[in-house]
Amino acid sequence: MTEMEEGTTRAFSTFRVLNGDSNIVERDQLFRNMAQLYSYVSDRCDDEQVAQYDEVLCQLAELVESEARAHVAKLLAPLDRAPGNVVVKLANDEIEVAQPLLEFSNVLSDDDLIEIIANQTEEHRIAIAGRTQVPERVGEAIVEHGETASVIKLVRNTNAEIGQQALERLAERAASDAAIAADLRGREDLDWKSLGGKIEAVGDRVRETMSRIDPRVDPVTVGKVQAVVYNRMRNRAGFSSQEWKVAYNQVKALSDRKQLDERALIRFARFGYGHHTAAALTMLLRVGPEVFVKWLAMQDYVAITVALRALGIQPDLFEAMIASMPWRDLPSQADLQNVRRRFEALSKDEAVGIFELWRTHAFRRRLPNEDVVGAA
Repeated sequence: MTEMEEGTTRAFSTFRVLNGDSNIVERDQLFRNMAQLYSYVSDRCDDEQVAQYDEVLCQLAELVESEARAHVAKLLAPLDRAPGNVVVKLANDEIEVAQPLLEFSNVLSDDDLIEIIANQTEEHRIAIAGRTQVPERVGEAIVEHGETASVIKLVRNTNAEIGQQALERLAERAASDAAIAADLRGREDLDWKSLGGKIEAVGDRVRETMSRIDPRVDPVTVGKVQAVVYNRMRNRAGFSSQEWKVAYNQVKALSDRKQLDERALIRFARFGYGHHTAAALTMLLRVGPEVFVKWLAMQDYVAITVALRALGIQPDLFEAMIASMPWRDLPSQADLQNVRRRFEALSKDEAVGIFELWRTHAFRRRLPNEDVVGAA
């Protein structure tokens, strides 16, 4: 038995002997020890072991004091692979517990953060607004739900993405909040003309505020220009190893929570989360990440078409996923049309047969007992 297995066995044995008569000190110590042990072995745990830790830590979190929960949150915050359920649970805890996870955890997805922004305190929103990376949708949620403190923290964070909807809302708020207006003026990266879009029925006061923020903006033009279709081009401009790492870990956490399903795929495609889409497919197809990354790098539409048809993906979702994935080169409209035609001409049974033939050939040494994709 390895050192990791022995440690895990001891920890779970200790948990089993605890009963309702155990005192809070024992429970606190067990909670801390379990999290400490996991932090040592997280990079070597398989999915089943992560699920075991997740279940036990979630149960113990209900039984311990906030000081112990805060200690465990600090241990889990920097981990690339942390148990998804307990991370979300602690991130929704009181701010003294949640703060390190809200500020640093890459396991929390955009949807997790948006839900916390909508349902937790202003202190939670301030912590999220200061993250190293604040995606556009998360920023929009802060602007929608946040008070002045969290909104100013967001605007001052030069790594926060501020898209069209957030920018228009900020312009409205700046009209009556001098602090927000002053900080918007300091954001040199904002292109008000291209991002502003059409601001309707916001009144002369907002237009005046916008012109004070950036004198280059013609308020008449701002009022007339049509809304810009704002795509997350950074997700479509090529593969990023850093974004892949973050996306893969977030999708893994989603899988731990049994939430990696068609609805998740639809969200990823809808919001242009290309790296998340690709990471999700590696898990659903049960192929190594290096295999899928190779397909993207080689612009291998055929392999991915067969794989997604074997999964039973619907044509409209398939097209959206193909368009959003981080290919080496952005697919042209003609590419998308041709790929969809091939997809619709291929039956699911044919795709399963082709994919399994490839899997048997490619994996016959490494994965001799692999299940058939789509058989379930």
